[in-house]
Amino acid sequence: MHAYRKLAGSMVLGLAAAGAQAQQADPYQWLEEVGGDKPMAWVKDQNAAALKELEARPQFPALQARLKTILNSKERIPFVKKYGSHYYNFWKDEQHVRGIWRRTTLEQFQKAEPEWETIIDLDKLAEVEKENWVWAGVNCLYPKGERCLVSLSRGGGDAQVLREYDVGQRAFVADGFALPEAKSDVAWIDQDTVFVATDFGPDSMTTSGYPRIIKEWKRGTPLNSARQLYDAKPEDLAAGAYKDFTPGYEAQFITRQIGFYSSELFLYEGGQLKKVPKPDDANAYTVRDQLMIELRSEWKVEGKTYPQGALLATDFRRFMQGGRQFEVLFTPSPTRSLDGVTVTRSALLLNELENVKNRLVELKHVDGKWQRRAVEAPAFGTLEAAALDPVESDQYFLTVTDFLNPATLYLAQAGSDKRQALKSMPAFFDAKPYTVKQFEARSKDGTKVPYFVVMNKNAKLDGKNPAVLYGYGGFEVSLKPFYSGVTGEAWLKHGGVYVLANIRGGGEFGPRWHQAALKENRQRAFDDFIAVAQDLAKRKVSSPRHLGIMGGSNGGLLVGAVLTQRPDLFNAVVCQVPLLDMRRYSRLLAGASWMGEYGDPDDPAQWAYISKYSPYQNVSKDKHYPRTLFTTSTRDDRVHPGHARKMVARMKEQGHDVLYWENTEGGHAGAANNDQQAQMWALTYTFLLNQLK
Repeated sequence: MHAYRKLAGSMVLGLAAAGAQAQQADPYQWLEEVGGDKPMAWVKDQNAAALKELEARPQFPALQARLKTILNSKERIPFVKKYGSHYYNFWKDEQHVRGIWRRTTLEQFQKAEPEWETIIDLDKLAEVEKENWVWAGVNCLYPKGERCLVSLSRGGGDAQVLREYDVGQRAFVADGFALPEAKSDVAWIDQDTVFVATDFGPDSMTTSGYPRIIKEWKRGTPLNSARQLYDAKPEDLAAGAYKDFTPGYEAQFITRQIGFYSSELFLYEGGQLKKVPKPDDANAYTVRDQLMIELRSEWKVEGKTYPQGALLATDFRRFMQGGRQFEVLFTPSPTRSLDGVTVTRSALLLNELENVKNRLVELKHVDGKWQRRAVEAPAFGTLEAAALDPVESDQYFLTVTDFLNPATLYLAQAGSDKRQALKSMPAFFDAKPYTVKQFEARSKDGTKVPYFVVMNKNAKLDGKNPAVLYGYGGFEVSLKPFYSGVTGEAWLKHGGVYVLANIRGGGEFGPRWHQAALKENRQRAFDDFIAVAQDLAKRKVSSPRHLGIMGGSNGGLLVGAVLTQRPDLFNAVVCQVPLLDMRRYSRLLAGASWMGEYGDPDDPAQWAYISKYSPYQNVSKDKHYPRTLFTTSTRDDRVHPGHARKMVARMKEQGHDVLYWENTEGGHAGAANNDQQAQMWALTYTFLLNQLK
């Protein structure tokens, strides 16, 4: 007995010592308590210091006012989505700070000044209900769109309240489908039935914080009586379900999202789940009688090998019965990747990315064969296609934009290159003085990394141009040319150079470009970014004294890592809603869902490589760092604000000069409305202008 007590006592002492060491290793873990009194008092003090300095700068007042005008402009393009016979849009401006959900007809939408009908006024709803509502989206029942599932977020977080809305009655449905605040996934089956995945109570969420149980919920019945259809594993990322409403091809599907890049798809038919036998890391979906499979890895099947990044098509029912005959609809090349697929009634529009420039290819399935034709569209810039109604119409919206030309929205038709310009963004800045160039930098391992430079035509290549280098490099996200009135007015107009880097980890050249920087190879993304910075200096576009870097979320990790590795290359850093403590990221909010990207820090072998770049662990009092502005949001329930808070606390303790601004609303976007966006960007560019001039 005494021996047991002695052993137990030593165990307690050992645990206490371990806890003390952990606390000593991370003395700022208390800042992870998002809304705690002590952390929020710290936030208030940091905000006050940043605002006192930056708002007093001479550039700030005019910049904030101008950006507010741009963001609230009524001349912005009101992008729409069709439900039934109407086209719906969510709109924010000075009169509608939280926004209105409104609709019009296609005939009206084609006019310069459409007549809009307000369906939900979120400002009024928030006032009546005394809630800080932020619009989080809507899902309406196909085909008429009269009943909708409206999602509302408190302050802009990912967790949302869901309520059923009757568009005809202009009212939420009494005793309709409704869910309390949670990260939910709900989809219509018919007017009286939905798929529901939500927080059903203990053990119903994954370790990533997303729902793992799918149920079928009937109108008028309590949620706890809904019939369970599927449960994913607790360590999976999430589970979801949806219905394909295409007449003659109706089908219900359940998805098991194992990780960020691996999933299983099940056909739910006759009360049974039938697995769709695709590769786990491939994306698959039906288009009428065809199954589309987008490959992230090479696939060997029945003696044939299909390349990574390819798009395959096959008869869905035949495939489910064992058939493995595929048509290859897209084959990648070293410079070409598939950027998206848009479905219309009779066609597929493949959006290809060739050296980070979009082009469209149209495919039609006629008499069992695929016919292909190139769509004539602008050769430089970004193209985005969106079907009006993928079931009933061959019309689609085409958005065309680049760095210097405001976005134009066209109405197009499959089978034709003729299109009607419907809306154009105004030119928020005079683009005539500027030019766009694309260069390549050679990374540490010899890989060529493309990047865009937007600068004044008359700028001298003397290394003295203030430049901001933006990057992301993760999750197969492609950074493409885009038009930004904010960037033009706040940066280019003041003599700044804007640089967009297409580093590995992104999707610019397909899955191979992304996978080249996964997990143990993450350093390649940082090396690519460093190479672009060095190339800018080599070309004398800028120099370390005048060069700043900026990135958000995964891009915040990017600039945080590069800040700690090569502080000599920059004079300013803007680190937005960042991941920075990679030792604890998987334990914070949705962090566990990203282990497919970064690795598992609790695995010693994986922590060995993560630890080499984790910014929070690698920042040092013995180095001199460029001045850094960290921004985040209290309401970000995706990337924990503790990352930025702790990094700032540690850097200040070490004597480094940093600024911190935390918006108390806004979710992962960092701001909940246009006024907050204007403040955030005015602070950001005021900081950069003063650091880099």
